[in-house]
Amino acid sequence: LVASDRVSAYDWVMPTTIPDKGAVLTQLSLFWFELLADIVPNHIISTDVPDIVADRGIIVQPLEMFAIECVARGYLTGSGWSEYQNNGAVCGQSLPTGLLDGSKLPTTIFTPATKAEIGDHDINIDFETVAKIVGADDAQELKELTITLYETAADFASSRGIILADTKFEFGRSASGEIVLGDEALTPDSSRFWELSTWAPGGAQASYDKQFLRDYLVSSGWDRNSPPPELPAEIVEKTARRYKEAFFHLTGSVF
Repeated sequence: LVASDRVSAYDWVMPTTIPDKGAVLTQLSLFWFELLADIVPNHIISTDVPDIVADRGIIVQPLEMFAIECVARGYLTGSGWSEYQNNGAVCGQSLPTGLLDGSKLPTTIFTPATKAEIGDHDINIDFETVAKIVGADDAQELKELTITLYETAADFASSRGIILADTKFEFGRSASGEIVLGDEALTPDSSRFWELSTWAPGGAQASYDKQFLRDYLVSSGWDRNSPPPELPAEIVEKTARRYKEAFFHLTGSVF
């Protein structure tokens, strides 16, 4: 499995790459896989790969992936905030009134989504729909694993001055029948990382993820329905820097 420097937003792959992104995300995933190994096994077999894909390549076991995105939220933002504004709930789960964009939720919630085909958009679904897709027992186990992984990672991130607002996991079943954590884990591509010291509900937060890129795309006038524009050099540089800052703050090591 080799991670490229391509970056996506709003379900589109950008035409411009982010330097070192694939290596940063791979090394950060490896950090989290090791930290969370006591909770759930992961798909890593070896990091002994050819030099041409050093740092960005890993050898993994094949998995039969579950056809859902397993999302945990500890804070209200993004598509969850949009849904809450419409009906006071997220993925069928009612939330207290008066919450703001960026509010901490009373408890972690499991907000799964469908896995979209290329070019389509993921759609938030409720737990009952998950049970229909993967079966009731697996749905319950995936929910419990997702919340446990999120809360463990969020506690660790908090100790490093970072809020883990939400994150997405992907799980599969191994040849032996075991549920295994696959894909990537807890990177700026699959998570929202905010600065703890400046967090203030009520709007956009200072972040260590690709929200910077999303904000640019919104301001650019791109309609999200046609191929996205090339990214300016300034946006590329700032996005790359934020990815490396996230790596440093979480791992304590300079990439």
